[in-house]
Amino acid sequence: MHRNRFGRVFPGDAKPIIAMAHLGPLPGTPLYDESRGVQGIVDDVARDLDVLLRHPFDAVMFCNEGDRPYSLRAGFEGVAVMSRVVAQLAPSDRPFGVDFLWDGRAALSVAQATGAAFIREVMTGTYESDMGLWSPDAGGLLRYRRYLGADDIAVLMNVTPEFASTIGGRSVAQVARSAAVSSLADAILVSGPMAGAEPDIARVREAREAVGDLAPVLVNTGAKAGNVAGFLAASDGVIVGSDLKADGGTWNPVDPDRVQRFLEAAGRA
Repeated sequence: MHRNRFGRVFPGDAKPIIAMAHLGPLPGTPLYDESRGVQGIVDDVARDLDVLLRHPFDAVMFCNEGDRPYSLRAGFEGVAVMSRVVAQLAPSDRPFGVDFLWDGRAALSVAQATGAAFIREVMTGTYESDMGLWSPDAGGLLRYRRYLGADDIAVLMNVTPEFASTIGGRSVAQVARSAAVSSLADAILVSGPMAGAEPDIARVREAREAVGDLAPVLVNTGAKAGNVAGFLAASDGVIVGSDLKADGGTWNPVDPDRVQRFLEAAGRA
């Protein structure tokens, strides 16, 4: 059953901590650095991974965080370059995942090509967003997963996406449970309003209680050394990116001292 995918990626009782490996702007995006080229993207991710993989994170997740302003549909060039980066740098000692903002099929394609164990995407609901009106398609994505023969890849569904507001009146609890039941989410993610911004812990607890044993619920943004203990108590795991970076800036290099501080706060020193 689909409920087993997350457990196969993260066996045991420990609550996983997933570290983000952010890619710089990809070719064709407004902030792409043509002078450094694709090799510059590879070099920067390799630098960050050199720090992250020396610490006991349960997994890393590659994401095109630098592609501002984000688009709802990936280009061939972005998928190609991200596949190169992930294939070249993916760890061999722990699981890894892929997130392509904001195109679930692109993420799934890169994951299948590179051997990733999971993807993260917004796949349910309708939103007004920085990218315009946004209506993802969970049914289409999971059918595409079957078409690719990628049924082992877990889909972590973000039900409170950054840079967006829900159109409709359902509560976080209702949306989370519906995503687990009808959209077959392998895990539910709860986010704050932007990358690096923490969600209200009450919403995390609300989702956790509503979903029950149907799927794990993870904190998707805003985990920091100062709050991670509380988030781990209220959820089934956390994803962390910005707090590991120099000065806490999402697009800055990973800072070894901040990594150590975060893991100490999470009980993983």
